[in-house]
Amino acid sequence: MSIKLTILGCHSATPRTNSHTTAQFLEINTKNFLIDCGEGTQVQLRKYKLKFSKIERIFISHLHGDHFFGLVGLISTFALLGREKDLHIYGPKGIKEIIVLQLKYSKSWTNFNLYFHELTSKKSELIFEDDKVTVHTIPLKHRVYTNGFLFKEKLAERKLNISEVSKIKEIEICDYQNLKNGKDYTLKNGTIIKNENLTFAPLPALNYAFCSDTMYQPQIADLLKNVSLLYHESTFLKDKEHLCDTTMHSTAEQAAKIAKQANVGELILGHFSSRYGNLDAFINEAKPFFNNVQLAEAGKVFELKNAENKKLVKSHSQ
Repeated sequence: MSIKLTILGCHSATPRTNSHTTAQFLEINTKNFLIDCGEGTQVQLRKYKLKFSKIERIFISHLHGDHFFGLVGLISTFALLGREKDLHIYGPKGIKEIIVLQLKYSKSWTNFNLYFHELTSKKSELIFEDDKVTVHTIPLKHRVYTNGFLFKEKLAERKLNISEVSKIKEIEICDYQNLKNGKDYTLKNGTIIKNENLTFAPLPALNYAFCSDTMYQPQIADLLKNVSLLYHESTFLKDKEHLCDTTMHSTAEQAAKIAKQANVGELILGHFSSRYGNLDAFINEAKPFFNNVQLAEAGKVFELKNAENKKLVKSHSQ
């Protein structure tokens, strides 16, 4: 079980030669998701050698340009490359109208099925689930309707303790799946053998939370409890905290307080204002409140793996 997060862009407002707007490529439990799609996202995908064909679902937090202006271009490129696989897009109500209108007037219709899942709820809801992963929304408070997203691995099956299982002659191969599913075993004489005596627990599931543009909301910590990895916007430092009320953004200190309150494993700061040249100040402001913090950076990769029930975390730049 593992998570691999590649930052494609992590700056606010407008793209520049040395800064890119929000987009992330998430690989979790063999699934591949794109989170937000700011202008130039497809160029960043190519730069960091992430295959377009792996993307089956795209999650858009809100309809500000620096979070979705790259979407129609990416969809058009998929069509040019002959994509046939379905593409699912999750985002605020209105995203279908915007994208379809652009495709219509540019005569860029796709040769693959395009499904829009428009979001309107202001409460957390399950928006995707399969046999490996679930995705819930994290309602945020911004100038327009905005969601973060919580990606969770599903627990794997329990593993058979073959040495113990083989001691009980009554247990047959056809019983193995029930044991893997966590069921106790009942002997013919009625004795119940607890599942924990016959199997090993699976490795703990990992999860990732993406908190896009939002003002400080301590209450979202309840949705983020014990998350393995948290990305939280930190547009400003404390010197510009007065701007948070009008822009509805957060500071590095506020993001760190959320991480502390939620007891997350690691915090990533991002969505930096172009007002700041030296981003180390964001780390310095956050660390007194939450120590395990890193800066987002285009091309930076965060990897989490479970091995022998120990979570291994590493990050590196491509």
